[in-house]
Amino acid sequence: MTDAATGRRPTALVFRHDSAIGLGNLGPTLEAHGYEIVTIDAPETDVAALDALAPDLVVVLGGDEAAYETDRYPYLADEMALLRTRIEAEAPIFGVCLGAQMLAATLGGRAYRGARKEVGWLTVQPTEAGSASPVRHFDGVPAVQWHGDSFELPDDAGLVRLAGSSQYENQAFAKGDWLLAVQFHPEVDDAIHEQWLDAWGDELPEYGLSREQLRAERATHGPRAQAASALLFGEYLDGLAARRAADTAA
Repeated sequence: MTDAATGRRPTALVFRHDSAIGLGNLGPTLEAHGYEIVTIDAPETDVAALDALAPDLVVVLGGDEAAYETDRYPYLADEMALLRTRIEAEAPIFGVCLGAQMLAATLGGRAYRGARKEVGWLTVQPTEAGSASPVRHFDGVPAVQWHGDSFELPDDAGLVRLAGSSQYENQAFAKGDWLLAVQFHPEVDDAIHEQWLDAWGDELPEYGLSREQLRAERATHGPRAQAASALLFGEYLDGLAARRAADTAA
């Protein structure tokens, strides 16, 4: 599918940090909106050699790394340099979990280790601004949380906090119509859910959870979360398409 504004398929460059943390639910939505998807494994890529402004969209997924561990993981520093270039150009970016933390840090905020991990199928509460944003589709819809890091948002007049939770104040934010970041995981589908339970399920008892409990919650909440994911991401992508059309017409 070609983009009506440009006459070509838009491209999405996806930064993956772990093979178990992929696009999941986000992939079909990108494809339905006509995107050509290019996924790179950041730890194995010369990120500094990439053209930051070539893709129409950059998607930054989660990972075990922390946004403040750039000395330990130099490719994170290269990613953040790429994000900074895109931010300066107001070029579209969508961040998830680690991606959201990296965006907050790149914008001048602080990423840090939280007091306690947030794990399970949990709800977020949209702010007033969030209730008028794509994040509203997750209002009352449990989504997967699995993180121990958080972030503070910088004092930026163009930055808008969109959601929080009882444990972590910052769950989503946006800048203009081109940058959207979420701490929770709209990408988690059945396959990713099972991969995470296999890889990290041994830590669940620490949080009063079990693999069996999360599988049961997935059966209950998964279909609604998948629908909310398609609505959230699809609305964001629709906004980008409208933006490209406006830029072409100008």
